[in-house]
Amino acid sequence: MLSMDMEKQRGRNASLAIAAIVVLVGIPLWWRTTETYRAWLPMSQIRELDSLHLHLTVEVEVVFAQGTLTPDQQKKLPLSQVREQEHHADTETDLKYRYETKYRTATIMEEDALNQPNAAEADKSLHILSESPCGSVVVYVLPESSTILPEGVGVYVGLKRTALVKFELRKGGAALKDVLSAIDPEVEQVVQTMSFSHQDIIAALSNRIRLAKVSRESLVDSMRAFKSSPGYEITFSLLNPSPQSHRLQWDIEGAVQQYIQPLLDKMAVVANFSVDSQILYYAVLGVNPRFDKTASAYTLSADSLAHVINPVEARLGSNAASSNPVLNFLLYVPDPHHSPLFIRDHRKQEVSSNAFHSPRWGGIMVYNVNDMYSKDSTFPVDLNIDMSKVMGVFLAQLRLLLGVQQVRPPKGFELQGPGSAGVTDWELDRLLWSRSVENVATASATITSLSQLLDEIGNIVINDNIAQQVLNAVTSLQAAIAELEAGNLAFALQYSREAILASECAFFDPSLLHLLYFPDDQKFAIYIPLFLPMCVPILLSLLKIVSEIRQRRAEKSAKKD
Repeated sequence: MLSMDMEKQRGRNASLAIAAIVVLVGIPLWWRTTETYRAWLPMSQIRELDSLHLHLTVEVEVVFAQGTLTPDQQKKLPLSQVREQEHHADTETDLKYRYETKYRTATIMEEDALNQPNAAEADKSLHILSESPCGSVVVYVLPESSTILPEGVGVYVGLKRTALVKFELRKGGAALKDVLSAIDPEVEQVVQTMSFSHQDIIAALSNRIRLAKVSRESLVDSMRAFKSSPGYEITFSLLNPSPQSHRLQWDIEGAVQQYIQPLLDKMAVVANFSVDSQILYYAVLGVNPRFDKTASAYTLSADSLAHVINPVEARLGSNAASSNPVLNFLLYVPDPHHSPLFIRDHRKQEVSSNAFHSPRWGGIMVYNVNDMYSKDSTFPVDLNIDMSKVMGVFLAQLRLLLGVQQVRPPKGFELQGPGSAGVTDWELDRLLWSRSVENVATASATITSLSQLLDEIGNIVINDNIAQQVLNAVTSLQAAIAELEAGNLAFALQYSREAILASECAFFDPSLLHLLYFPDDQKFAIYIPLFLPMCVPILLSLLKIVSEIRQRRAEKSAKKD
């Protein structure tokens, strides 16, 4: 009897020990080894980015030349003023523009530069004296008697970050405050032209705000240009549909170095560029041109241009090793049976460049060669393409596709063309402002979307690499916003590029999808066959022990009674 009781006690102890091991060791160990690993993320900082508050600071310097101020007015210079504008783009996006304007008189060397025979020479001389920082604007105020500006021109904007303004300021007894108030509207117009406008910033924020707030011109510019990217692939293609008729020679390498490379060198701060070229034989446009008897030429209407790209694009190929956007520029030489070929706009007028561009894709130019040989010529004819004519068209299209906007100056303004540089310094600044704001808006939207996704789906693994990318994106975003507020445009663009790279790297990381589609019913299907055979004996033993304890208590209470 005693041995039987000891055996029962040993069985009870064994059951309790096994149950204790399962509860205290087995379940925590299983929970720890099977839980989804989720590294720490700066959620509080990410939530702050959901409400974007952008402060853009522009440094403006107004320099008064000799003859524009009285001696008493000159004594009160230099001085500084700050002007701020606030805009509420939507409930979660606020904008503040801060213009820090410094007023001073011209130095002796600047006066010598302003005495040049024309505005272009003066602009060049002023740039040699001092180079303005990126994003800043310098306005030189000239007396009404100055002959440096052409007749009818009140404001001249040069290649750099300098503008010349002719304005009559000398008034008998006028206070300096009144003089500055009179010149400020003119300076504001210059800054709006050379720096950024509110509509430019709103268009750059199109990822966050409703398009109804964007003007038609800014919307067209933003939809035409490629989205911000760390790099772009530029491909020049020569389409020769009739190689048995034409042997075409084009010096594409020399033309790129002469016309395109200067622009790409200045745009290197925005993105990395790679250029290649190819010749495609027997490549046709895919649209049959119509013959116009009155013009004795074949024509392509504006409505048919949309159908030209798809058949040609299949022949172009793509760089599978790169994920960067590709800008395609096609030079099409029509065959003798469809020459000459001209492009007509919606008003049925011939396009002077005989070319067109497609938003976020590239451009196509038709190059007629029928007047370069006679009907009696022996085919194939050797022909040399005038690359200066071709590259002039492609350069203009490239500027538009990269986001260099067409500025519509106010009346009385003269804007100096970029010349061989491809883009002026102030045009590049306008692009940098837009790209910086666009990158900040895109990166913040990507990071906040990722945090919301990770909050809603707890099965997604957050490894240390993703956490580090998110942290880098948040840090770079904060730095970019701070640099924009400080007016350091170059640094702001750099940090914004780093932010968008890190945010997209984290958002599109393949490891995020490993447990994305792993619902609870699948968990039960896996764990029930594993735990049920082990848990049933343990539970039955525990129930038996509880039953015996109750039975003993009942017997003891019966004996007492």
